[in-house]
Formats: sequence, structure tokens, C-alpha cells
Amino acid sequence: MSRRRRRDPRGTPPPDDVFAEMLVAARELLAVRSPLDAELMVSDMLGAWWGRRLRRGDVEEFLGEGLVDYAAKAGTPAALTLLIAIAYLGTARQAAKAEGAALALMESDVARPRWAERVGAVKPQGCYVSRDAYGDQDTVVCTFAYRGVPRTGTAGAAPEEPGGAAQGPAEDPHALVVIVDYNMRGMARDAWVSSQVDTLLEKAGIEAAGNPMLRFEELEPQQARALLEFAMKATAEGLGRKPATIVSDGYSAYHAFARARIKALPPGRKRPAPLFSEAPYSRDRRAMLAAEFLASDAAEHLSDPSAASRCADHIIDYGCDQDFNRPLRVSPTKCETFLLDWLPRKVLLDPAEQDAMPHVLLSWVRFAAPRTGLPEEGLRATLDAVYEAMGRFTEAYRDPTTFGLDRSLVRRLLPDGDLSALARRAFAFPFLEGMRGDVDLSALHPAEDADRRILLEIDHAAERDRPDFAEHLAWHEEIATRLWNGDPEQMWEAAQRLLDLGHDRHDVLHVLMEIAERIGDHPDELAAALDDIADIPDEPPPGP
Repeated sequence: MSRRRRRDPRGTPPPDDVFAEMLVAARELLAVRSPLDAELMVSDMLGAWWGRRLRRGDVEEFLGEGLVDYAAKAGTPAALTLLIAIAYLGTARQAAKAEGAALALMESDVARPRWAERVGAVKPQGCYVSRDAYGDQDTVVCTFAYRGVPRTGTAGAAPEEPGGAAQGPAEDPHALVVIVDYNMRGMARDAWVSSQVDTLLEKAGIEAAGNPMLRFEELEPQQARALLEFAMKATAEGLGRKPATIVSDGYSAYHAFARARIKALPPGRKRPAPLFSEAPYSRDRRAMLAAEFLASDAAEHLSDPSAASRCADHIIDYGCDQDFNRPLRVSPTKCETFLLDWLPRKVLLDPAEQDAMPHVLLSWVRFAAPRTGLPEEGLRATLDAVYEAMGRFTEAYRDPTTFGLDRSLVRRLLPDGDLSALARRAFAFPFLEGMRGDVDLSALHPAEDADRRILLEIDHAAERDRPDFAEHLAWHEEIATRLWNGDPEQMWEAAQRLLDLGHDRHDVLHVLMEIAERIGDHPDELAAALDDIADIPDEPPPGP
């Protein structure tokens, strides 16, 4: 069986008309007076496609490297200036290509601005972090300045740096500001640049001094780098196939600039832990924390101890698994996210748990807040947020049994309680009730390998006469197992897209089988091929 080859994005000609427009815009680079302005302009250009996806390949390769190639062929002063900036701001591949192309143009005596040689020539000046008392987010501020123009034989010149000429005073001080959101798995969700460094730092210090819900402190540059690298990686992973709506509208414009500035910070330290982080919680430690809560005064009014215990387990698991081992951290945003977003998507609650959960969460807030030292105003705000969310929880949480599904059937499909898996598992195993011959389907459990095989044999009984039935059934089992486990997540997304396009379930399964069989044991290629299916557009409307 031959392996599937990924389509080369260069097989489709790059959009030269788009590149031509960008090169026209790059003429403005010749008029700017500082490398900072140029870097911000080019970062904005490169952000035009950040977070987007192409069916025909990697967007940074197809568009980013395509722009480099186009500028190299143009050979104009604007093109050279653009290449110099991309050599600093681009991805590793873009930077390497841009540097080579820029050197070739400079050897041909193409003109460039005087400041071009100073692009990226910055030194870190200091790093700071503003943290809210909830532990929801960190606002990281990293300040930089350009190295001064080298001086020789000048009175009062700066001392000579190791291995280099004497440097003038630092110029163009500026601050990179990045917001790291821990309610979004530690993603960087906003970024901007300020040239008013002293004013920015002064205001941040004054605000923190007068607000018990804020703290502002210095951060080692090595720690700042580790924190921001983690945050930007989390953002890239969090985007997935979804539109870039999880970040601010301006994040893309500063993404390339932030990535480059972070590299100017010294490496070598571990990422600083978010506020209130603890060592990983073992299962026994989680159980002890739940027992301590249930025995506390905060939980004494809960009327159903059994349901309260299960609800407490969900709260603790969420804090450990989704919030950096911080089960005791509470905030308005965290509680609302847990109650109105995560629970309705991920957790199967029985009716008693649905009734008890908002009340248990209120008790948990009262129990946990004093243990983290949350100020009284933070406690009040969090309790108010839970009270306001209680009514919306009954609307947000849709018990699958209200759709007509038998609770015992739901339990067989969700033995792990993962509510988000219900649709794909029901698609993989649609026949779980009734009799087929002498087989009672309601007694079979698709989570168990032997029962899963029986269910698949019944589902595909019409194909039993195939000479390759055993091998064919094995591939059906492979796809069913992947759908059951959500591995990769793109498989269910591709299946849904094919269903939306009008294909029946049997055809969809065979398409998934063909892709999996053709690609073999290559997870990245399988995910990419399924992405191609999930991204199939709707048919355009018929012409007039």
C-alpha cells in the first residue's frame, strides 16, 4: 500500500497580485525613520495571514515564503528593506530565505535606508509582570532599546562591548506587552507595543499600589522568555482548526514582532508557575481535599452528600487538569467557565448532580478563597458571579436524556463521563438496543473490545460475503476505535463535514477507512488529510 504524499503547496502558484500589493505598501518602509517603525509595519504585514489555514499546505510556507521569493525577484529598494525585516521577524525558514535574498541584493548595490542595519539590534532593559489576585492572568511587560550607533574617538563614548566597537547610548526604548490568560490554558491572547516606557511602568506601579487585587513586580528576563514562549505556543496549539477568535483583534499584527523580541531575551530558566500553582495532585490527594471540603463548615448546608461529593470531584478535577494544578483557585471567570462552558461540554451529570452543582460550587468558593488568601472583595465578586450563573446553568447544561436517549444507553456510550464524545461514539456504534437474532444489543458494551467486535459484525452483516471480510472488518474496528477515543480529533470533524455534504454513514466510514489505510502509521499526515476533508467548502451556488 503506497503512502499518501502531502500536496506541495508550491504546486499552486502563489498569489502574485497579493504580493505585488504588499510590495507597493512596503515602499512606505523607505520613508520611516526608525527600525522600530519598520519592524512594526512588517509584523503587521506578516500578521495578515497568521492563524489562517490553507487546504493546500502551510500558510507560512505558501504565503510567507512566497512573499520572500517575490520580493527577491523584484529587487527594488522597497523589496530589499522588506527582506531585511523578514530576516528578523519571519519564521526560521522565512528568515533564512530572506537573509540570503537580502545579501544578494546588497551585493548588487541595491539601496537601503540607513537604519536597515539596525533592525533587530536590541537589548533587553527589564521585564515585569502585573498579576491579578485571582490568578486569572499575567500581563508581562518586557522593555527593550536599540543599541546605539557605534562611535570611535568620541569624548564620553560608551565603553566598548566585549568583542565589538564602542556603542552609543541606547535608542528608541519600547515595551512589548503580552497578556497571558490562564483561563485559556495559559495562552497569549493579546499583545501590543508602547514607546512610552516610563509612563507605562509608572502607571502599572501606581495602580498595583492602590489595588489589593493587583501586584506588580520585576521578572527575571530568563523567566519572562520561558513564560512567553509557553504562552505563544499554547496560543498556536489552541487555534487548531478554529478561527482566531480566541485572541484579540490586534494580536496577529504583533505576533511576529513578539516572537522576535522574545528571542532577544536570555534563555535558561523554567517558566514561572502561575499564581497558586501546586505540585501535581495524585488521585489520593484529590480525594483527601474533597473529604476536607465536605467536612468543612462551608459544606454543612448541602442536602445531598452523595451528589455533593461527586460534584466536588468534578470541581477538583477541573482545577487540577485544566488550571495548572490549582483546584483551590477561584475567580468569577474561572467559575463561570467551569459552570457554563466546561461542564455542559465535557461532563455527564445525573439529575441529582445537576441540581446540586451550583450550590456545591458556591460552597467551594467559600471553602477555597481563604486558603489562597483571596481578598474579601474578590470573594464577594466570585460569589456574585456564581449566583448570576446559576440560572443560566439550567439552560446551558442539556442532559442528553432530554433528547430521548435512555440513561443506561448514555452510560454505555460514556463510561468515562466525557459528554463531548457522545455524538461521535453514537455515530460509530448506532445499534445498541433491541435484538439481532439471539443477541441482546442492550447487554453489549462498546467500551469493551470483545463486545465492540460483536457490534461491528452485526453492523456490517450485509458485507459478510466479501472475500476480504475479516480484513475489512478490522479496518472498521480501527475507525470505530479512533472515533471512540477521539484520536485524532480531526477524524470526527471530517466525518461531520462529509455528513453535512450529504454522504450517508456507510460512505463516510469507507472514506475514513481509505484515508487511514493509505496513510498508515503517520499521525501528522493522517491529521492533515482529515483536515483537508473537514475544510471542504460548500458547493458554490449555481450561476444565473
